[in-house]
Amino acid sequence: MKHLERALNGQNQIWKYIVLFLVAFFGGQLLGSIPLQIVILSKTVLSGNFGNITPQNAMNFSAFGLSNNLALALVLLSFVTIFFAFALLVKPFHKRTLMDTVNARKRLRVNRIWMGILVWGGLLIVSLIFSLLTAEEGEIVFQLNLAKFIPLLLIVLILIPFQTSVEEILFRGYLAQGVAARTRSRWWALIIPTVLFGLMHSFNPEVKEFGFWLTMPQYILMGALLGIVTILDDGLELALGIHFINNAFAALFTTHASSALQTDAMFLINNVDPVASLIEVIVLCVVAFFVLHRIYKWNLGIMNKKVEIET
Repeated sequence: MKHLERALNGQNQIWKYIVLFLVAFFGGQLLGSIPLQIVILSKTVLSGNFGNITPQNAMNFSAFGLSNNLALALVLLSFVTIFFAFALLVKPFHKRTLMDTVNARKRLRVNRIWMGILVWGGLLIVSLIFSLLTAEEGEIVFQLNLAKFIPLLLIVLILIPFQTSVEEILFRGYLAQGVAARTRSRWWALIIPTVLFGLMHSFNPEVKEFGFWLTMPQYILMGALLGIVTILDDGLELALGIHFINNAFAALFTTHASSALQTDAMFLINNVDPVASLIEVIVLCVVAFFVLHRIYKWNLGIMNKKVEIET
């Protein structure tokens, strides 16, 4: 095992993790949001409707005349700047490279990424088919518009990988390595980033709509799956694939009024049952874990092994 251990060769002062995370994530986000702010301001000036600039409309981009595709692309641009900010800063801060946070092998295991996409994507397809077959009339509406869907597909393929890669690198890579370096525990390297990953999503509109205690476990469970496969597989690639296809599938095929990703997806869900969604996430995570465990034959006992440099 080398992924978590890679941090032991670097510099792991707590203040460096705090500063780098704040600078890369919030600084990169601020810089990347400039195009969005320029577009909103220009649309507002041209329309003369300055009353739309309210806290309630902070994420309601349609109020400013932005299409779903344009708004999605502009929002995702901030993850591009976060990605490159982190890539530039991690070496001077920690004497590690971007690849060191991915797997410490100096090469990307692309086949692992595809396996994550295949397994999780297959489960999502089965889940969607089940929902379509069991939904009451009007609960799920087919709304495919190729003029909007094709640009959406391009946006998803080009920009979603930056969003999901940033979250995986920061949480399952960078922060997990930092926790492991301080505690020498794989369990804490799983638990702490997983909880923080869940809390990061606490401002999503789904949480406000369906309640903290029904939606937060879904993010925690997803984070736990991504974290455990990263530790057992000694690298981020499976998590990168799973996270990408999860967000890409949601953007392309399913949307609802409270979705964090407001897109012109193929299906509009008019009735979301948060309890059923939670059960679905539990089942999918359990099945995905056992499928991947069977494929790669992980040694589960490694979780109790101390994080230390092998001699």
